Amino acid sequence: SGLPKPSFDHLTDPFDTSEFHRLYRVIPVQSIHMLIITWALPPQRRNYRVKPLCYVSWLVGHEGKGSILSFLRKKFWAVTLSAGNAETGFEQNSTYSMFRISITLTSEGYEHFYEVAHVVFQYMKMLQIMGPDRRIWKEIQKISYNEFSFQDQADPFNYVENICGNMHLFCKQDFLTGDQLLLDYRPEV
Repeated sequence: SGLPKPSFDHLTDPFDTSEFHRLYRVIPVQSIHMLIITWALPPQRRNYRVKPLCYVSWLVGHEGKGSILSFLRKKFWAVTLSAGNAETGFEQNSTYSMFRISITLTSEGYEHFYEVAHVVFQYMKMLQIMGPDRRIWKEIQKISYNEFSFQDQADPFNYVENICGNMHLFCKQDFLTGDQLLLDYRPEV
């Protein structure tokens, strides 16, 4: 219809309430202990070429030597860790972005719940102090390019649906790649 797409840029700090910035304990239905830490961030849609949350989740979710998970496993406090903003259904909205770290704890890890949380916050502080590393960003960029280049052929219906969605989010030249590739290195973002 030629109308501009709606924007909600005027809505800032959607989670700036006293109900957030809190610890909630939820009794699970299953016998599992999880620590989930969630940050509400400014919308990242305009940063799709840089994908800063992809960079951070890559580092936080790393499982090798020196990683959060490696440290927690040595202490027998955790089994798995995942981090990121994807697969929530609203990672490209114009109001906010969420960054989430989920850790599956062992029974002993549950007993050391606060120490586990402290390790996560120490690691996040270290990343903040160190700042972005171009070499790591290039490595993630190359891996995402390889995954894009050698992906299985998608179902045509899903492929068209995905591109149509991308047309509402990205510049014309990025309709096919904007949701998958890291295109620009901008450490300030």
